[in-house]
Amino acid sequence: MRRRILSLLCFAVLGSAFALGHDVRNDRRDLRQDRRDLRHDRFDRRQDRRDFRSDKRDFRNDRRDFRNDLRNGDRRDAARDRRDIRNDKRDLRGDRRDLRSDRRDIHHDRRDRRSDRRDIHRDRRPRG
Repeated sequence: MRRRILSLLCFAVLGSAFALGHDVRNDRRDLRQDRRDLRHDRFDRRQDRRDFRSDKRDFRNDRRDFRNDLRNGDRRDAARDRRDIRNDKRDLRGDRRDLRSDRRDIHHDRRDRRSDRRDIHRDRRPRG
């Protein structure tokens, strides 16, 4: 009976040690993954900014063409330009939404990374 209780106690101690064990390599891997995710989000934000500037330039050109077509009395080209302007506005809205979500992702990733680094340093400190 004592042997059985002692063996159960040993299993409980070993089980809790494995459950509460800490793997530093896994934490570093998580930090690398966070850094990689942050780098991809920044790259995506740069691409979205470039796309936004390009769409804005197209929008300005279409508006200029639209005004010129109206001034010259060319209704068919004006209708085409009006359609192009509508499509450019929709593209600009989508690009703004992408930029906002990328900015939010970058903010959350940076916050998570700071929190993870703090946790790693907190775990390394000697407890006294």
